[in-house]
Amino acid sequence: MRQLELWGGHEQTVNRVGGVFHDQTVRSGHERRIEDLDRFAELGLKALRYPLLWERIAPNRLDQPDWRWTDERLGRIRELGMRPIAGLVHHGSGPRYTSLVDDGFAPGLAAHARACAERYPWIADWTPVNEPLTTARFSALYGHWYPHLTDEPLFWAALLNQIEATAAAMAEIRAVRPDARLIQTEDLGRTYATRPVAFQAEFDNARRWMTWDLLCGRVVRGHPLWARLESFGLGDRLRRLADAPCPPDVVGVNHYLTSDRFLDHNIGNYPPERIGGNDLMAFADVEAIRVTLPAPGGLEGVLEEAWDRYGLPLAVTESHNGCTREEQVRWIREGWETAGRLRTRGVEVQALTAWALLGAYDWNSLLTRHVGHYEPGAFDVRSPTPRPTAIARELARIGRGEAAPPHPATQGPGWWRRDIRLSFQPVFRTVETPEPRRAWTTDTAAARPLLIAGATGALGQALARACEWRGVDYRLTSRRELPLDDARAIERVLDETGAWGVINAAGWVRVDEAEAEPEKCRAANTEGAVRLAAACAARDLPFVGFSSDLVFDGAKRTPYIESDATVPLNAYGASKAQAEREVLALGGRALMVRTAAFFSPYDPHNFAVRLVRALSNGLQFPAAADLVVSPTYVPDLVEAVLDLMLDGETGLRHLANDGAVSWAEFGRRVAAASGFDPDLVRPVPSPSFRWPAARPAYAALGSERGQVMPALDQAIARFTTHLAEVEFVAEADALVEGALETRAVRDGVQVS
Repeated sequence: MRQLELWGGHEQTVNRVGGVFHDQTVRSGHERRIEDLDRFAELGLKALRYPLLWERIAPNRLDQPDWRWTDERLGRIRELGMRPIAGLVHHGSGPRYTSLVDDGFAPGLAAHARACAERYPWIADWTPVNEPLTTARFSALYGHWYPHLTDEPLFWAALLNQIEATAAAMAEIRAVRPDARLIQTEDLGRTYATRPVAFQAEFDNARRWMTWDLLCGRVVRGHPLWARLESFGLGDRLRRLADAPCPPDVVGVNHYLTSDRFLDHNIGNYPPERIGGNDLMAFADVEAIRVTLPAPGGLEGVLEEAWDRYGLPLAVTESHNGCTREEQVRWIREGWETAGRLRTRGVEVQALTAWALLGAYDWNSLLTRHVGHYEPGAFDVRSPTPRPTAIARELARIGRGEAAPPHPATQGPGWWRRDIRLSFQPVFRTVETPEPRRAWTTDTAAARPLLIAGATGALGQALARACEWRGVDYRLTSRRELPLDDARAIERVLDETGAWGVINAAGWVRVDEAEAEPEKCRAANTEGAVRLAAACAARDLPFVGFSSDLVFDGAKRTPYIESDATVPLNAYGASKAQAEREVLALGGRALMVRTAAFFSPYDPHNFAVRLVRALSNGLQFPAAADLVVSPTYVPDLVEAVLDLMLDGETGLRHLANDGAVSWAEFGRRVAAASGFDPDLVRPVPSPSFRWPAARPAYAALGSERGQVMPALDQAIARFTTHLAEVEFVAEADALVEGALETRAVRDGVQVS
């Protein structure tokens, strides 16, 4: 058995919606950055899935190919010692002059394949069509992608067109290079169901194999789906495929946390958007990992099934998890360990592919909308230069065989192994109850925690809440436990806890009171922060501190970026500016985050919560119309901070939600999103508040290092939803407490 290899690939889909082609290679910026290939090679990749896409090379006519882009890139891939796995169609329907249901699709793709093979005869590995079954479903059964059909016979025709095209393409490639390998990819999961929906699960579980079954010539009389396809007039095509099979040399399994599905006839247990069905009944269709007990078979389960079914070499050809950074790392690591474990049982898994190395855009809408929703990969392309993330570090550790231990925060089980995975009412009994794995033990909890200073503040508590949800060990310390005015005490705490990093969320927060007590403000915000950062620098520990938009004077009328420097207008801003300078001058692994105007449903004192409560009581709410800020949703902030810290970011960074508004406009948007009349927010000039501390007239934050926070309006929408949930829980708790008091009085019991 050949050695387990690490492969990779950037998200390279070119799909069509209506008359518009969506090209992920363009959207990620890889189109113009050949140097990305050097970044990929540094990870230790042995092979790279790479696009020689029909739509990109011959968009207008087959006889007018443009090889300039691929010539340059493939030449560099070869120089770097990576093997390309050439893809010819990736979730597309071909150029404008064909489609998945066009009789010319298969001969057209075969002609394109021959041209590619003749130009690059040194390429051994090919994937003519990525995920034919999935592409046919999305294009001809569900209507998401061109040609936007919702017709089952045409769906099967679209699938057969792609299978015939694959076989024809490989015949042309092998005419040039006889030893060329077909690496055939497909999404593979398993469907589970309650008994009334068992028939649909049985159908789905037969259909999921059709890409490989058709290529292997297995769809003959007696196959579970033969009669159905023959009834659509496709029998002759099935016979031709069976008579001239084109089995893959490697079965490429693409498996995501959404691949295993669960169908439930109890639709009352699910929100409306999760309800679908067939011609016979309605049912919920959800991720099995979110509902079934025990958990579904996952990657290990489908790899074993594929091995038992075909006995052909396997590779995990896509592995990606759009989540927080430590969960992304855990998913990659678990995939690698799963492949290794299966190999010890004789299952020939040849590789794991780190997919979406440059991240992916808008897959949350199945590429039907162009809204800019981005999931980072090994590199985050939102920075001017792609920025390596913690995933890149983990891939290099795997790919280069480094002996370094994993990052402490990424140890432990992923969310799919913890109780938080259950989003819906757990279902214990299904038609196909997931079988327990042969062995499963959780990782030992990380011995080294993240140290968070600021136990009583909203920011420290938000960071701790995020760590707990993300499965990151932490210790939240108070002033007594971590006195920032005592350097020796700081050193003792760092050494005793063995912390792998520190976030300083402590400090002076009362902007106006700082005018009367500037020394106390400076002692908390500057001197204490510098002591803590210095102790971290001496131990080579990552440190994160927080600064403020109040370091600016407001003279600018465009968003401030990290390299901007002005004289602050108040004592609070001066304390933060001094802290920035002194902490960063220490060197080490410090990240200082400038942020602004917090709002959160969990803090009753912030502007947005006070506004909603005032409006809910029928009161008007005054807000400054002449001060422009970048409001920052605290849950978004802490997620971004933790991700950047795990990525190893240092220096100065602006983090705020994307949007510059006056306080009055911010209030109007919060009011509207909360269902109130925005006119109840009364714009007033800031001097009417008689604040002791001067505020900059313009303090919006931009970034020259890349915007990683969501848009402000998205944050406001989530704020209003979460605030309603928080207040509902508070009201329920109050009712319970009142009922207990009533019962206690009735029973003659004193309640403390």
